[in-house]
Amino acid sequence: MAKDKDKNKDGQDGGAVAAPAGPPRLRVRFEEEVLPKTASQYGRQNPMSRPQIEKIVLNVNMGRHLEGNKIPANVRDAVLDTLTVVSGQRPVIAKAKKSVSNFKVREGAETAAYVTLRRERMWHFLDRLVNLVTPRIKDFRGLPEKSFDPAGNYSMGLSEQAVFPEIDMANASFTHGMHINIVFSNSNPEISRFVLEELGMPFRKPEVN
Repeated sequence: MAKDKDKNKDGQDGGAVAAPAGPPRLRVRFEEEVLPKTASQYGRQNPMSRPQIEKIVLNVNMGRHLEGNKIPANVRDAVLDTLTVVSGQRPVIAKAKKSVSNFKVREGAETAAYVTLRRERMWHFLDRLVNLVTPRIKDFRGLPEKSFDPAGNYSMGLSEQAVFPEIDMANASFTHGMHINIVFSNSNPEISRFVLEELGMPFRKPEVN
């Protein structure tokens, strides 16, 4: 499989691990089926006004595990390993910009790790999220439908990394969750939900009394 050796806009090294080969099927579906439907339903005939999925950001907060000013090695290693395996990129460590005494956080402390996915890696991840990860969520009844911000960006959380089939929990030294943010342009909550539903995102169905 080919490796993307270019750094993305966030300075991340895309060559850490190999990216999946072949055109992302969700990108093809988005361009050939979903965008035309969106243009017709929402009057977005001008191609420049149509919604786009710009990036997907995966973030794991490690700040609550700080001991002194350091993250325990097992926590740090588990988080970085998870993000690398599920994204195909090296994570970036976020450090506190200022000290917060109430949370016992000192300036410069490592507080989170994140990955920003764009282009083909983004589409491959979204495909796995929709078709492989969400069905593995315990007692899953659908994703919250109101987790959109005014710009149409969608946020969701996972309680543990075990929902990713590529993670071997037998070798995991630490269990952690993850925050996922799907970032749109030229969108709003209604349009973003329409696009994600057309791509197979399993939103929670309203209860019928």
